[in-house]
Order: sequence, then structure tokens, then C-alpha cells
Amino acid sequence: MTAQLEPGLYIVAGPIGNLSDLTPRAAEILRAADVVAVEDSRVSARLLRHAGSDRPMLPYHDHSDERVRARLIERMASESVALLSDAGTPLISDPGYKLVRDARAAGRMVTTAPGPCAAIAAITLSGLPSDRFLFMGFLPSKAKARGDALAEVAGLRATLVFYESGPRCAASLADMASALGDRPAALAREVSKLHETVLDGSLSELAAACAEREPKGEIVIVVAPPGEAPPASEDEVEDALVTALKTMPVSKAAGEVARRFGVDRKALYARALELREAE
Repeated sequence: MTAQLEPGLYIVAGPIGNLSDLTPRAAEILRAADVVAVEDSRVSARLLRHAGSDRPMLPYHDHSDERVRARLIERMASESVALLSDAGTPLISDPGYKLVRDARAAGRMVTTAPGPCAAIAAITLSGLPSDRFLFMGFLPSKAKARGDALAEVAGLRATLVFYESGPRCAASLADMASALGDRPAALAREVSKLHETVLDGSLSELAAACAEREPKGEIVIVVAPPGEAPPASEDEVEDALVTALKTMPVSKAAGEVARRFGVDRKALYARALELREAE
């Protein structure tokens, strides 16, 4: 017998492919909730059948207006509402954050049943650094906006994670190579499904592969952090020191430039004294 749930909002992570990835707790919530808010009832009906749930579904998606959200918030005062996206964890490149925000503001109970997430799964498959990463979701469809978005994160020393569609994949990868440099990357598609595939290589290699054969299914692109910057040349350090000496004492100028370029401070201090004496 399924236990009755406390009134409130239950954020339920569903499978990203294999239905067996649904957690026992998530299945229990789907069987017990008074209503399940879903993106697409045709997609969610299959998962509810798998979970053994006959609970009623209500649509909640990107195009739902404030009235739909308000009615759900009102129901949470006395009923349990489960929030389910088409795949993976709700709110991760899916609608839902406004519902959570308003539910919390109204004093409703909000909890989550964590589980699958395509972005996290792709990072684990990529073989790229996972200690620091930034989830970028879907890039803009227009080339100019896409380039601007990539330029904002080009210098970030973190692995970057993107969602993408098959038809846009080659163009997006080419733009990444141009804006970020030809970094190592991985393309994961259909994660946890029958035809799960992971391709790795440089961004330009992956762009060429996608241009030759358009990938199908759900796609995650994982891009390595930028490599170490090349050491500054002697001329660059000298120019920076000359500039610093125009506004700073010798000791401070040498220290600032040494920290900036990672060079020996004592040697730089000696050179700064030479430059100051030659003035």
C-alpha cells in the first residue's frame, strides 16, 4: 500500500532513457501524488505506467501562464503535486523554476526526489575534468548570439557542458572551436538508451564528423577547460614593467608585474632599478 504524501511540491527526476533508472522513491511519489504536473502527457504516460501509477496529469511547460502556476500553488495547500519533466531532472533546461520559486514564497512544502540528469551523466562519460564545470544549456540559435555567449566563457577555467540538437550540432561545434579554441571535447548522445554513443576528439574534428553525418537523438557536448596560457615573452614583461613604473614605486611595480606574469620578483626588481636610473 502506497503511503499518503504530505501536501506540497515534489520535484521528481525521471529517466533520461532507460526506464529502469527511475528510483524506487520517485516511483512511489508518482503513485501517491494527488496530481502529476508534466511537460507532455504522451511522454509522461509511459513512465507513469512503468511506475504503476494511475494518478491524473496536468500540463505544465514553457508556455503555461501564471494562472496555471497559481492554480497548482493553490492545490499544494491541501494536495501533493509531483513535477515531472519529459526526461531527467526538472528545472535543468526544463520549465519549473518559477513554480518552485512561487511555491516557496507561498510557504508550501517543497522537496526533491533526485535522480538522472543528462548533463552529469555526459560528464562522467567524457573523460574530461569534472572537478569544476559550467552548465550552459542550449546555445542561442542565431550565430551572432551564439558567438557572444561563447565569448563570455572562453577564458573560464572549467569544463563546459551544452545541450544541442542534431541539426544544429555541426554549426555549434564549429563556433565553439572558433570562439574557445580547438579544445578536446566529447559528444554524448542517447545516454542510457540502447544506442548510447560517445565521440571524443577536438572540437573541429567533432564538427567535421557531425557535418558528414548528422547525429540523432538527445545530445550533450562536453568541452575541456582552456589549456595553460603560454608564458609571457621578455618583451611583454618589459613593456608591462615600463608601464607600471610610470605610476608606481620600483618595489611595487616589480611586485605587481611579477605576480601578473609569474616571473622572479628579485630579477624584475633589479631590472626596474635599471630602468628608473636610466630615466
